[in-house]
Amino acid sequence: MNGEHEQIKERYGLVRSFGLLQATALNMSNMVGVGPFITIPLIIASMGGPQCMLGWALGALLALCDGMIWSELAAAMPGSGGTFVYLRETFAKTKLGRLIPFLFIWQFIFSGPLEIASGYIGFAHYVGYFWRSMGEWEIRAVAAGAGLLVIGLLYREIKEVGKLTVILWSGMIVTVVWVIGSGFLKFDLARATDFPPGAWSFSTGFFLGLGGAMLIAMYDFLGYYDICYVAGEVRQPECVIPRAIFLSVIFVSLIYAVMNLCIIGVVPWREAMESKYIASEYMERIYGGWAGSTVTVMILWTSIASVFALMLGYSRIPYAAALDGYFFKPFAKLHPKGDFPHISLLTIGGLSIVASLFPLDQVIAALMTGRILVQFIGQIVAVHFLRKYRTDIARPFKIWLYPIPSLIAMVGWTYVFATAGGIFILYGLLTLGAGVAVFLFWKSRTAPAQ
Repeated sequence: MNGEHEQIKERYGLVRSFGLLQATALNMSNMVGVGPFITIPLIIASMGGPQCMLGWALGALLALCDGMIWSELAAAMPGSGGTFVYLRETFAKTKLGRLIPFLFIWQFIFSGPLEIASGYIGFAHYVGYFWRSMGEWEIRAVAAGAGLLVIGLLYREIKEVGKLTVILWSGMIVTVVWVIGSGFLKFDLARATDFPPGAWSFSTGFFLGLGGAMLIAMYDFLGYYDICYVAGEVRQPECVIPRAIFLSVIFVSLIYAVMNLCIIGVVPWREAMESKYIASEYMERIYGGWAGSTVTVMILWTSIASVFALMLGYSRIPYAAALDGYFFKPFAKLHPKGDFPHISLLTIGGLSIVASLFPLDQVIAALMTGRILVQFIGQIVAVHFLRKYRTDIARPFKIWLYPIPSLIAMVGWTYVFATAGGIFILYGLLTLGAGVAVFLFWKSRTAPAQ
């Protein structure tokens, strides 16, 4: 038994036990968390009406095109760490070979915990459906408690985590099916398509609003690539990872579109965009108070499933970086019994709890602008560089209709970044600039990794 166990280990000691079902469940659990239940009012408000559905549609297109980029890179370099591995290997033979992966780890330290924290904040807000007198400190305490719960669930062997992922994913599926199915009972097409005057006037305000809607949509879509971060624990990654990404984006796109239509087909959009518990109020209108309470419990379950998946993937990034000399050595250690990176898990978990103390809208905008330049645009450049200069690296999966999806992804991400708002654009640029400065200081005092 021990011999077989050693044979399926990756070179860094991780066990390949995730198949297509677990990989798709991991991605979808991350994508369909508490996000859409909180951001539906925000995305409606960003464009002032049902025309916000255009933001969902363009977000789905961007996610599909970007998913192809992730798939080509992940199939070519199926190791734990995701983007870090892709940037490190792709640019290894260039003068920027150490700077670019370092910048990814740097921005991740800022953006990764923010993304996880947004799930904790959303969880705490829906707890407020039962605890209406909750103040700011109570919300923060509940968010921190959710963070501790997720760390506890993940502090175990990866085989057990894979089974738990499917269980949590199943709860998410039940929740969205009930919410969507209920909408057909009282769906009013006229209410769902009640566009305000000038809804389709293509003015500067329209395009700024569309950019805001896409930013929120992409926040909700984030996670279609989560399996890439644990690729070292995936069976046949060159096949499983691309399929899991495409299935996740397609299924979740349909879920979001139908869910949004169902909700504004029951609750007028002018009321929906002011709601704090839109899914709960929506179910109350259909069935009564008992349904509002029940769906709230199910949304809380879904939010835990989402941050569970996210923490699982993100805890592997400092681990992979430390193995290659880009981060502190203790992060490269695996748990002596469970074969999982426990120090990295505890650190990312702790930072996420701290990040949950900030307001949700600021957390979402900051995590998106802090990530776009290095990770998403960086990977688009990496695919082009890989194809042109790194022909020594095999690519089992190739982007369909290349370079069209890459161009669409580049334009989409640039548009989302440019319309995020001045303070958050500045945040993204300053984070990048500070990363370069820290790298130069670090390089001057650190011997090159061997």
